Amino acid sequence: MNKLILALAICLGLTACGSNGTNKSDTAKVEQTQPQETKDRVEILYFHGKKRCATCMAIEKNAQEAIEAQFADELKNGTVVFKTLDISKAENEKIAEKYEVTWSSLFISKWKDGKETYENLTEYAFANARTSPDTFKNGVIEKVKALQK
Repeated sequence: MNKLILALAICLGLTACGSNGTNKSDTAKVEQTQPQETKDRVEILYFHGKKRCATCMAIEKNAQEAIEAQFADELKNGTVVFKTLDISKAENEKIAEKYEVTWSSLFISKWKDGKETYENLTEYAFANARTSPDTFKNGVIEKVKALQK
C-alpha cells in the first residue's frame, strides 16, 4: 500500500511540474565532449521553470544546502560547482536542450579531461527532497563524493 501511495505522490509531483521530455533514465550515464578545455570538476545542475511547486523548491534548497555544507572548499576552488538554471530564460536554452530538459530536473555531471559523464537524478529528487530531505541530501553528497574519485 505504501508503494502505491509513493508512486501516486511521485506521479502527481511530476505532473504538477510539467511533462518530462528526457529519454534517459535517472541512472543513465551519458558522455559528452567539452568544447573548451577547463579544469576537472563535478557539477550539480538544478533546472527549473518559471513556476515551481513546493517539491521543486525543496530540490533546489536541499541540494544547495547539502553541497554548501559538505563541499565548501571545493566550491571555492571550482572542483565542485552548483548551478541553478531557469529554463524559461533565453540564456539557458542551449544547456536545457543539451540535457533535454523541459521541466524541473537535477543532474550531476563529472568533467574529466574535457569529457563529461552525467546522471539524471530527477526521479530520486522528486521522491525524496521534500518528504525525506536528509535522505535526499545524503544521496546527493554520496553521488558527488563518488564522482570526485
